[in-house]
Amino acid sequence: MLSQYEDKMNKSLEALKGEYANIRAGRANPHILDNIKVDYYGVPTPIQQVGNITVPEARSLLITPWETSILKDIEKAIMCSDIGITPNNDGKSVRLNFPELTEDRRKELAKDVKKKGEASKVAVRNIRRDANDAVKKQNKEGDISDDELKDLEDKIQKLTDRFIKMVDDEVDSKTKEIMTV
Repeated sequence: MLSQYEDKMNKSLEALKGEYANIRAGRANPHILDNIKVDYYGVPTPIQQVGNITVPEARSLLITPWETSILKDIEKAIMCSDIGITPNNDGKSVRLNFPELTEDRRKELAKDVKKKGEASKVAVRNIRRDANDAVKKQNKEGDISDDELKDLEDKIQKLTDRFIKMVDDEVDSKTKEIMTV
């Protein structure tokens, strides 16, 4: 019965991890390109499916397309995205150089990380509320006893506490990564 709510909490945590993968922390991370689509023969295609993405150095990404004819399209897609990096095209591949983050930008990113973490905690708490409402309804209908209700509410709270701790750990980990020079 609680497994469906645990799955929902897990999805909230996974969504947070996905958002954190897109936050640029001064190091090159291929996941920053996950949401970028390239116009490939008239079809919006994820950038990972039109070429090879490598990390030759700590602060640069190299995108080598399978077909050199789409270099301009890759460049255009990156320029139109919100990652804030200008691509360099050398005729065979596109290079993205990540500049060193300033102290102010690091603090701004850390605030954003905390804000996303709080939103994730709110989602987990909303799932807890839904679970508690469901067991109270079962109790009211006579499907479960008062003792079972209390037991289930305790289990729901323990589950919530566990996921809130995991969210806090993710926030701390990402904040530490961002603030490390």
